[in-house]
Amino acid sequence: MPIHITHETVAESPVDQVFAYVADYRNAGHWLSGVKSFTPVGDLDYGLHSVFDAALSVGVTTLHSTVKVIDFAEGKSMELDSIKGFKNQSRWSFNAEGADRTRIVAEITYELPGGVAGRAMGKVIEPLIALIIKHSSDNLAKHFAAA
Repeated sequence: MPIHITHETVAESPVDQVFAYVADYRNAGHWLSGVKSFTPVGDLDYGLHSVFDAALSVGVTTLHSTVKVIDFAEGKSMELDSIKGFKNQSRWSFNAEGADRTRIVAEITYELPGGVAGRAMGKVIEPLIALIIKHSSDNLAKHFAAA
């Protein structure tokens, strides 16, 4: 059964700057909590259809996934979907709240294996992933508060 987590935060910066920062894969290690690597696969490293190999530290385990950008609206939103490894989808939306504020909405959906092992894994991983999403959103807000 898919698990869905949503978190919102506000960054004190114009939407175009916040979006550009998040959409640049080279910044992932600065704001995405727990990310061990986020590396482009192939020649495309920005926008629709770009693909990335990712590794995320969750407690004592590392989750590996290859994700593809399946929706990309410049300055507004982007959505990534796993095509290999840990099954997950993430959607990041950016909404201007005046000239110098951006509301960021992170929506993450992921699936764990079924059976007893999947349920046991879920009890450990679910609160950690929720915390990672919260910290990642908060890291974005802090980055722009310090800028």
